[in-house]
Amino acid sequence: MEAIFWGCFVGGALYAMISALLGDLIGHALGGVLDFLSLDGHPWLNPTTLVGGLTAFGGAGLLLAHYTALGFVVVLVLAVCSGVLVGGGGYFLYVKPMSQSENSIALSEKDLSGKIAEVITAIPSKGYGEVLVKAGAGHTNQIAASFDGEDIPGGVRVVIVEVKDNTLYVSKLDPY
Repeated sequence: MEAIFWGCFVGGALYAMISALLGDLIGHALGGVLDFLSLDGHPWLNPTTLVGGLTAFGGAGLLLAHYTALGFVVVLVLAVCSGVLVGGGGYFLYVKPMSQSENSIALSEKDLSGKIAEVITAIPSKGYGEVLVKAGAGHTNQIAASFDGEDIPGGVRVVIVEVKDNTLYVSKLDPY
């Protein structure tokens, strides 16, 4: 059983070091092969959670086996509990909050409603264009559609009425 503990501990530690140093390269090389680990139905099944739990299982098993007089079954149960606690803690304290965060702290689409923008690519009545919105200290280009269902030419100032499905729905600000 000690070999299993060592395997989980060393394997998890190696995975952590390799993913820290070469994670992006490996991720691009595999092209999403491991994406099945984070299925929508089971978001807790991801490499961070699983490997963290396995590493804790191995480390706890080694420590309990060597430094306590507990029996094999008790060591195994405590090691499994340690792995579940560490994996679950990693999920609830790191993975879940990070999955709910946005990619950029400078822009939140929810905060764009009511802001003034300028059309940089004309917006057809039943299609999409592009607007330039001031966001913080900079500007950002966003996909936009006409809220009123009318053509909006380039260069016109618009107000963002709502944001739905990553699209800004805008209306003309300056009447013609």
